[in-house]
Amino acid sequence: MSDYTESDKKQDMHILHSMGYAQELERRMSSFSNFAISFSIICILSGGINSLGQATAGAGGAAIGLGWPLGCLISFIFALGLAQIGSAYPTAGGLYHWGSILGNRFTGWLSAWLNLLGLVTVLGAINVGTFYFFFGAFGPQFGIEDTLLHRVVFVAIITGLQAGINHFGIGLTAKLTDFSGYLIFATAILLTIVCLAAAPSWDISRLFTFANYTGTEGASLVWPTTVSTGMAFLLGLLLPIYTITGYDASAHTSEETVKAAVSVPRGMVSSVLWSALFGYLMLCAFVLMIPNMDDAAKQGWNVFFWAMDAQVNPTIKTILYVLIFVSQFLCGLATVTSLSRMIFAFSRDKGLPASSVLAKVSPSFRTPVAAIWTGSILSVLFVWFTSAITIAGTPAYSIVVSCTVIFLFLSFIVPIALGLISIGTAKWPKMGPWNMGIGLYKVVAVLGILSMALIFYIGIQPPNDWALEITVGFLVLTAIVWFAFESRRFKGPPIGEAIAKRQAEIAAAEAAVGEV
Repeated sequence: MSDYTESDKKQDMHILHSMGYAQELERRMSSFSNFAISFSIICILSGGINSLGQATAGAGGAAIGLGWPLGCLISFIFALGLAQIGSAYPTAGGLYHWGSILGNRFTGWLSAWLNLLGLVTVLGAINVGTFYFFFGAFGPQFGIEDTLLHRVVFVAIITGLQAGINHFGIGLTAKLTDFSGYLIFATAILLTIVCLAAAPSWDISRLFTFANYTGTEGASLVWPTTVSTGMAFLLGLLLPIYTITGYDASAHTSEETVKAAVSVPRGMVSSVLWSALFGYLMLCAFVLMIPNMDDAAKQGWNVFFWAMDAQVNPTIKTILYVLIFVSQFLCGLATVTSLSRMIFAFSRDKGLPASSVLAKVSPSFRTPVAAIWTGSILSVLFVWFTSAITIAGTPAYSIVVSCTVIFLFLSFIVPIALGLISIGTAKWPKMGPWNMGIGLYKVVAVLGILSMALIFYIGIQPPNDWALEITVGFLVLTAIVWFAFESRRFKGPPIGEAIAKRQAEIAAAEAAVGEV
């Protein structure tokens, strides 16, 4: 970061001070590091592999050849909207702050809770996915079984490691997520080459051939109800939409990123674009490698291991499995970073219980230690409790995770939709240096709202039909909590005169952590 001048640092701090916050976290993340943390959470080697069955057990090859780029386009629309806002307001926990500035205290508070719930569950889902990948790749060698005890212990161990690394400073975390960025690129390219080399033939037409395996033998483990071919294709969109998310991590680490007003939006947009491109090449190569699409559908969630066992040299396969496992672990590491910064930012404005503790930054490591460990523990407890409970014959874990995408994208669309109304007004008078223009932003915002309606619709279809009740129930509970308690207590982020009154507090907070 030799090009990060003293003038740049003063500008970053000026923007932060102008919003009423101190530079307590340490700016150690380069523009590439900001990109890498979002790219690592997206991790095409995690969701792209662990959720493959949603495509192969649904609409078949067309779910990848046509469905992947369509799903990625939907995610890209959200990334563009958030990037434009993030350039104007580069703060940790951005979604919460944006929801407050562009709307009011309630919309900010709602954005924060939706995003926090989504991040806690997605961290659990990523690490459970890592468990099942490790179980499928190395389970017999390590004596691991698919039991509640083994799953929870495994998740607790790797989540604890991820939290521990985050504890000791953003410098170490940034180095590992930088490495993760390169590792994902390299492994995706290697897997693509291996799949193409092992393919019986390159039948490109397979990528654009529609099938409908829903409700059939084996595929019913993924999609138990037979639906129309069109609906099977729509359900397959959950693969790219679930995978290409988490790019809000660039915003959550704004206060640790140099030249944040430019680096953050670039990090969000570029992480989606590169993930979409490399994920598409990798998954298309995998579909070409599959011996038979009908047999692949029968494998359900196990399709990746089935095809690799059938087509790939054992030694090469093992090397790939190790690289993929490391990438998935680092995906969880980056998610802990994102989650903890959201908890820290919301607590800084007293939005959570025990906010005074959760908002503290360690003077030694310049990290929000309590927020890191609280988010990690909540994620493990989520996995434990929901895995042990069954609702209508379906594990509660599966039902709640299906809500993760809905909660996350709802937290994205709230500030984007508010921006549609407030852009160019006193609430949002000036665009940031990364600027697509007001007209284009409004188009993106409208497309985002329409995309949210589609995500909600496909996200509540069987076997995730309980997601509707859970989502509605959460929103009702949220309204009760807001009107009964928080509407009187919660003040929201500082605005107007409150910012000026905070200047002494800002100076004291920066002195406490050694910021000059």
